[in-house]
Amino acid sequence: MEEFQGKVNKLEEEKAALKKEKEGWEEERKRLVTWRVRCLDSEGKLNKRIGELEEDYDELKEKYDGAICELDDLKNCIIQEHINGFEKGLCQAAFSHQEVDMTNSKFDVNKDVIDGKLVKEDESGADEEAEKKAAEEGKEAGDAGEVAPDAAE
Repeated sequence: MEEFQGKVNKLEEEKAALKKEKEGWEEERKRLVTWRVRCLDSEGKLNKRIGELEEDYDELKEKYDGAICELDDLKNCIIQEHINGFEKGLCQAAFSHQEVDMTNSKFDVNKDVIDGKLVKEDESGADEEAEKKAAEEGKEAGDAGEVAPDAAE
């Protein structure tokens, strides 16, 4: 009988240990359920925010595309106004100076008047650079000449 009593006591101890373990698992299950609920809630909020951001992106993309089109239109308008102004200037020059033939080969829009001479634009750029370089060298030579007499004194 004592043998059975020992087994019963042992079983009761195991039962108490299992009950404690079950309570621990129940607490863990509750914690995990609340964790799951929080995760699902966060996932829902994040999905909602992603949807809002996608809508904002689409809206901004449409505005950007519209602004690009408007800028292209404005650029084309500016170019056309420059062309119109140039043509207007030609017409006014032809009207003011009717004795001059505007179709003459001397009139070339690729030429410019520099120092009283009619020069092609690409040549005038090279001439201007050469003149600037010569002027700088002349200035440096003049500065060196001024320093030398002072050094002699």
